[in-house]
Amino acid sequence: MKSEPRIAFVIDSLPSLGGGEKVLFTALEAFPSAELFTLVYNKDVFSCTPIADRSVKTSYINRLPLAHKHHRMFLPLMSHAVELFDLREYEIIVSFSYAVAHGVRNFNGARHVSYTYTPMRYAWTDINIDGTRSRNNPLISRLLHWFRAWDKRAASRVHQFAAISQAVSTRIANAYKRDAIVIYPPVETDRFKPAHERDDFYITVTRLVAHKRVDIIVRAFSQLNLPLVIIGEGPELPRLKSMAKSNIRFLEYQPDEKVAEYLGKARGFVCATEEDFGIAIVEAQAAGCPVIAYEKGGALETVTEKTGIFFIEQSAEGLIDALQRHERSHTNFHVPDLVQNSRRFEKTHFIQKFMEFVSI
Repeated sequence: MKSEPRIAFVIDSLPSLGGGEKVLFTALEAFPSAELFTLVYNKDVFSCTPIADRSVKTSYINRLPLAHKHHRMFLPLMSHAVELFDLREYEIIVSFSYAVAHGVRNFNGARHVSYTYTPMRYAWTDINIDGTRSRNNPLISRLLHWFRAWDKRAASRVHQFAAISQAVSTRIANAYKRDAIVIYPPVETDRFKPAHERDDFYITVTRLVAHKRVDIIVRAFSQLNLPLVIIGEGPELPRLKSMAKSNIRFLEYQPDEKVAEYLGKARGFVCATEEDFGIAIVEAQAAGCPVIAYEKGGALETVTEKTGIFFIEQSAEGLIDALQRHERSHTNFHVPDLVQNSRRFEKTHFIQKFMEFVSI
């Protein structure tokens, strides 16, 4: 009787909990015997998660000072570190990549498939690590030129790509000249229960990092003086607090049940960034909460005219216009439409398609 193949799951880093980590947890339900590799693992953050008792193999970056809280500082080392993982014992390699995970070496002909969140945004778009869109540093430009060359070579070693959205599939084609099937991430829609009556506050749930453009949300709500709840942690927190007026509440980390409770009551969910997919956007709809989103990226695949509205200009002024439109029309959205749309992305759909992708 043939034994099951040994499977390695490789993810760039595990510094905090977010959408990518939720995908990993579900993938481990599909392949519970898979062994986990990552460059940086902040173990304390995952103490109450499905990987708390797992052996997680890490790179030398994990031992460096500040790696757990400021892992992005070590981007120049990551391509080198990921190539040092010894995966010769594994017959199947699955990389979960938003930076370098797809660059692992394959020495024995193992099948390598990459579930890709995005080709690294700092290298393949004009977005900088600090969220700005200028390229004024010649040294960084030269480093990114080198990285793109490495990235293309790394991509050539992958047997098949899957993307989390059509938007990301297009990015993969542009960066790597490779096709990628689309497997939407899993959303646990059953966790969310819309309240019978909605409150007057708005909400966003996100990592507080520069490219998420929460600063746009804070500026817009400070001008409109509408109540806003922000759930999430990250290096942008002090700056955002200094900008915010008293109508904005920062709740930082909240457990899943609290997030579901707030989403179930909020008047609207706000997103000001180009999401690769946007699990929180779908979770909001599962909770009966209409979405106000920037008209780019994954939101175009998850939000319909029955479940939200878009704004075209990525600015406080663009968001203010959308919020004013939503204030006039929010009663036109109906909970059954929102919940039904969210069910397109249920966990069971992901597990079936992901198992087929890995096992081909």
